[in-house]
Amino acid sequence: MALDVYKLGFVGAGNMAESIARGVVKSGLLSPTSIRTYHSRPNRQADFLSFGVEILESSGQVVADSDIVILSVKPQVAKKVLLELKPLFTDDKLLVSIAAGIKIKDLQEWSGHGRIIRVMPNTPSAVGEAASVMCMADMATKKDEERVASLFKAVGKVWTVDEKYFDAVTGLSGSGPAYVYIAIEALADGGVAAGLPRDLALALASQTVFGASAMVNNTGKHPAQLKDAVTSPAGTTIAGIYELEKAGFRSALMSAVIAATNRCRELS
Repeated sequence: MALDVYKLGFVGAGNMAESIARGVVKSGLLSPTSIRTYHSRPNRQADFLSFGVEILESSGQVVADSDIVILSVKPQVAKKVLLELKPLFTDDKLLVSIAAGIKIKDLQEWSGHGRIIRVMPNTPSAVGEAASVMCMADMATKKDEERVASLFKAVGKVWTVDEKYFDAVTGLSGSGPAYVYIAIEALADGGVAAGLPRDLALALASQTVFGASAMVNNTGKHPAQLKDAVTSPAGTTIAGIYELEKAGFRSALMSAVIAATNRCRELS
């Protein structure tokens, strides 16, 4: 099958844009010469140049010279940026927004453009393990969906959902890595409290979380089944689980997701 060749541009050259661009290049989906961006700071330019991405002289040039434009600026400046670039969004271009909390109707109004796909990736894109969710505007085509899904599969897994779920997606997978980092830190602290050296405790904690996640993803079993499999009668694991239940571990995580979802609704 012939390689799908097109030009990909990033308006906003931050860490997320770099992670996606690196993943796309590493996967072989696009050559680095097919990717372009703009940034005023030499150090950010150097980061993209280091793996072959072309640096143009303005965001306007990036839009003009790209078939797919990924809007990867901070949400608070998205409106200003899109209004400035509005004349450049011709019908042959696809606009993809990863700006958190900004709805398709606002993106359409600010850009004056109809072919839009909204994507919510998360920070593990930096290591190729993102959980990304996407939704399409009415004018986006099946080809558009396939191309964007391929781009984000280069840095992890992708799901397509209705836009009404995006606030909850932000509360779960968008903010979720932070909850897991706290859990890893707490597990490591528990190991230290139990007598383990700090570096060993942290290594064991992070690998344990990684391995448990892989078990859920790879076996297809419900987490409760996997939990029961390591929970012997009157054993060590059930003693630990009992303490988690007394402390409200489950409800705390559920409340965190709900609070982050509600905050996303407020902001958007």
